[in-house]
Amino acid sequence: MNARCVFITGATGYLGRALIPALLARGHRVRALAREVSAARLARGAETVIGNALDAETYSSAIAPADTLLHLIGTPHPSPAKAASFQAVDLVSVDAALAAAMRAGVRHFIYVSVAQPAPIMQAYIAVRQAGEARIRASGILATILRPWYVLGPGHRWPYLLLPIYAVLRLLPATRDAAQRLSFVTLAQMVCALVASVEQGPQGVRVTEVPGIRAAGAHGLTSD
Repeated sequence: MNARCVFITGATGYLGRALIPALLARGHRVRALAREVSAARLARGAETVIGNALDAETYSSAIAPADTLLHLIGTPHPSPAKAASFQAVDLVSVDAALAAAMRAGVRHFIYVSVAQPAPIMQAYIAVRQAGEARIRASGILATILRPWYVLGPGHRWPYLLLPIYAVLRLLPATRDAAQRLSFVTLAQMVCALVASVEQGPQGVRVTEVPGIRAAGAHGLTSD
């Protein structure tokens, strides 16, 4: 396994705080973007880069020597009522991250999108689809992960729905959708993100929920 230098946006968020210690434990170097007011929340061991995730000019020159950019910016606890935030934060931040990555010569762009299609959360899905389209249009080598809901601290209410999902997976008419829209755990998501970093760029690779769950089942092992 080759150690990589990873630049992370959204480093103080739900995924970022769990991911950084896992990357550091694997011997990777982490440069983490944060606003000055939230920099103290970064995981210990990460190199702090102060900047605004919505403005590439504030951090593009600080990405190097990272060869991988992992984009985790997103509206917390997304819901249909937050459609304006999806446009103003989620989509704008993708544009900024892509511009910064291209300017810095990043080799591998990793993006957390969302499982699709789905019968709900249309505004959120539309913005994530737009983010994926921008990534493809840029020509950058990328990995796109598509979880539906990531279970973990503060994100546990969907556990109540697990018995329903179990039934839906048994029915031929709903099996595919139930598998595509299954929940993943925070630990599974961290494993899938670390695996994406370590596999490196391979064109534009998409990892759906079954692949995320499989990465979590495999765990993090040494080569």
